[in-house]
Amino acid sequence: MVALGASGGILLLQSELPEGKGLASSSADLVAAARSIARCFKRTVRTSFVEKLMAEIEPSDGVMYPGVVAYQQRACSLLSFLGQMPPLAIVGIDEGGTVETVDYDQRRGEISASHRAEYQILLDHARIAIPRGDTAAIGRIATASARLHQERVPKEHLNSMLKASEATDALGVIVAHSGTMIGILLDRMAADFPRKLRSLLAHVSPLDNSPKIYLTMTGCR
Repeated sequence: MVALGASGGILLLQSELPEGKGLASSSADLVAAARSIARCFKRTVRTSFVEKLMAEIEPSDGVMYPGVVAYQQRACSLLSFLGQMPPLAIVGIDEGGTVETVDYDQRRGEISASHRAEYQILLDHARIAIPRGDTAAIGRIATASARLHQERVPKEHLNSMLKASEATDALGVIVAHSGTMIGILLDRMAADFPRKLRSLLAHVSPLDNSPKIYLTMTGCR
């Protein structure tokens, strides 16, 4: 408000994203708040300005950009635009509890040089796989990242989800790196997608009796 030279008003936030699960809910709220206030006062705000404000509050995700991006969470700055994700489904489960962004960032410490190198390799692969819509490669990259992150924030059900992914011939496993969600990727354009989805739901239901189905580009249903 001060930055826009405006004052007064009431802001009501309504979100379908659960908090503390690693789904970028706080980043989405901050971006939505900034853009809503600017629109209310008929002003425009640069994305870089929104990022500057967010960096003063907490580490954030690059939700202000369309598509998939590589993003520096602490500095709140764009590294590169990777492209649009192909049509995928994620069958996700919640391991329970919440992760508070600022607390997690303070506890996590610095990434080792060896892990940083491994993450860089995965990012380089993602820069190729995503523009090509290579769903198999995307699944492998996500799985490798999930395994790598297990040493920092262990997921209780990672091994079970890896087994379920293999048993159903899914693309791989994906995790919320600073949250409680873990999911399995499926190619929505595959001819056997409906069968795989049913099979996967049967495999993960014992871990969570209400798994969520997230669709790239369209959200959660």
